[in-house]
Amino acid sequence: MSNILDGKVALVTGAGNGIGRAIAVAMAKAGAKVVINDIGVSLSGEGGSASPAEEAKAEIEGFGGAAAINTDSVSEWENAQKIVQTAIDSFGRIDIVVNNAGILRDAMFHKMSIEHWQSVVNVHLNGAFYVSRAAAEHFRAQESGSYIHMVSTSGLIGNLGQANYSAAKMGVAGLSKSIALDMQRYNVRSNCIAPFAWGRMTSNIPADTPDQKARVEGLKKMTPEKNAPLAVFLGSDDAKDVSGQIFSVRKNEIFLMGQSRPLRSVHTGDDWTPETVRDHAIPALRSNFYPLDRSQDVFTWDPC
Repeated sequence: MSNILDGKVALVTGAGNGIGRAIAVAMAKAGAKVVINDIGVSLSGEGGSASPAEEAKAEIEGFGGAAAINTDSVSEWENAQKIVQTAIDSFGRIDIVVNNAGILRDAMFHKMSIEHWQSVVNVHLNGAFYVSRAAAEHFRAQESGSYIHMVSTSGLIGNLGQANYSAAKMGVAGLSKSIALDMQRYNVRSNCIAPFAWGRMTSNIPADTPDQKARVEGLKKMTPEKNAPLAVFLGSDDAKDVSGQIFSVRKNEIFLMGQSRPLRSVHTGDDWTPETVRDHAIPALRSNFYPLDRSQDVFTWDPC
């Protein structure tokens, strides 16, 4: 069993099921003491039960690991302080924050309600900020720490019916880069993982057409555990020089995702006018336009 995280304390939000649980278990197996944060709600954010967190804790303790439970929601500032304090009270420190908690409220943009928008943004984007900010004082004082944020190709590339989720995840990517820049002086790292995995967050994907059915069958091969090794590495001291990056994991593939940079430019000796933009700038730039791709349009090959 690896000891790459010996002596470290990891906080994983949304750790009762799926990817969060897989990461929490893997980090515990790698030697970390783990805080399991999970409020036990449905995918749409309804209900609430401690049982998923209790089951994850029992699994970790079953192989001799150490875990504590917190059931506060990440979507409120005060709760984030309690979540981080659970790590301090239980294990005396905090070294790794994995922002994984999430819900879905999918709808086409023209039908999306304000409640659907706010609930998803509150958990994914605000929650990532709240928990990260609560841990920041501890990371700064000890001059070390690692943030690992779960993002999504729904935001990085695009997807139908997920304007709230896509926008929130793109916001998390920007948040991660800002954390990496602002806290590098304290030896604090911040990276993102866009996971591919079959679970609650993907089980509602339509499977009506032959293409959709084939895609779902491919997703089922990508278990949550496939994302854990990269997360464990990013939380370790071996990743001390890795920060500000966006990775994606698809079964046994690890991708380094691109970040926005200029692709091509045009200039004029005179001031631009709407007409010269139309007649000269856009025709020159058009060949580099991005198509309206979705994630499955870009990742067209079978996961390996």
